[in-house]
Amino acid sequence: MANVLGASVGEPSTDVARRGAARSMTRSIEEMAENTKRMSDGEVVLSLDTALIDDSFVSDRIDQNDEDYLRLRDAIAEHGQSTPILVRPHPSREGRFMIVYGHRRVRVARELGREVRAIVKSIEDIAHIVAQGQENAARANLSFIEKALFAKKLLDMGQTKATIKAALAIDDTLLSRMLSVAETVPPEVIDAVGAAKSIGRDRWEELKKLVAAPAKAEIAREAVRSDAFLAKEGPERFSHLLAAIKAGRRAPVRRAIQPQTSYWAPPDKAVEATCRRSGKTFSLSLTSKDAGDFGDYISSHLEQLYGAFQEAKHRNGQGD
Repeated sequence: MANVLGASVGEPSTDVARRGAARSMTRSIEEMAENTKRMSDGEVVLSLDTALIDDSFVSDRIDQNDEDYLRLRDAIAEHGQSTPILVRPHPSREGRFMIVYGHRRVRVARELGREVRAIVKSIEDIAHIVAQGQENAARANLSFIEKALFAKKLLDMGQTKATIKAALAIDDTLLSRMLSVAETVPPEVIDAVGAAKSIGRDRWEELKKLVAAPAKAEIAREAVRSDAFLAKEGPERFSHLLAAIKAGRRAPVRRAIQPQTSYWAPPDKAVEATCRRSGKTFSLSLTSKDAGDFGDYISSHLEQLYGAFQEAKHRNGQGD
């Protein structure tokens, strides 16, 4: 009769330990065999310093701080990186690497001050494009407009439609529709709407038909700068934009506020801070190896920092 641990009743604990060691050794041998196979296929799995890694030569994302990214960052912070990214030796910068896919995992590693697990594989540009497109289409849940912009970027770079179709796993008809939307809707309107995960092809094609007329395109540009549009989020922004164009009314334009950006780093460069202020919004982004620890320190001392801020504000007010 076996107990819940798989050892016989009365079996010496040394036998159980021996079995555990054997299983561990078997797993190690299997991992070594897998790594050997990857090396024979021209792949190597390494832990890389993110400072040695550059972005892909073609981007495929609009929003960079969406909820999916935040969930990924929290998961990696707690459990570690389970799936390696794919990089290639940089085609023009010796000793560096270029991301094929896994941009978000690299960004998370930078924010956490960690190395990133990566498969290194020597591939050419076309294979890079196809691998990036297929991985992101399968894993990253890119929206219709993100795929459309990716297709347009590839076409503008001189890639063939056959390569683009292979990268996105689409046919001629869908590629034609994607390119038509990406080429007709003004870029500033697309940027304002964002990735729009829940907005599919049909609604983007409806928008494309509306803005095909220059006067309607100008209304769309003004609509995305209006207070009413900026006060909404997600799908509501898209619906508001369509309604504004159909109504044919030019919305009151919000006065543009130029964002202010500043940078700071200590002499040892162990942490680098980017501060960005725009209107009532202020963001602080930390990178380099101490970014995670320093960010934790700041967040755990917010009450004291705010108290010091209020005291300084009060003193300055008294001195006026």
